[in-house]
Amino acid sequence: MSVDLATVKRVAKLARIALPDEEAEKMMGDLNGILGFVEQLSEVDVNGVEPMTSVTPISMKKRRDVVNDGSKAEDIVANAPETDRNFFLVPKVVE
Repeated sequence: MSVDLATVKRVAKLARIALPDEEAEKMMGDLNGILGFVEQLSEVDVNGVEPMTSVTPISMKKRRDVVNDGSKAEDIVANAPETDRNFFLVPKVVE
């Protein structure tokens, strides 16, 4: 795949970049170089290669997924002016 001058100007316009003609030609060469490198990557044989998230093996620290109330309800409402069964009481604001 190669990029022509019209495509470079269109991409610059979409990106809202002011690009003079002499810089557009340089940009065309740069973009074609990048796309050439990407095309080389498609030639690499990756059959049998497992996807990885890191280059070093890392084991995730996991905890048991247990649903609980956190045993903090009393602590959370301790400084509230008014509470009822661990709920905040607030004045009615809708008429």
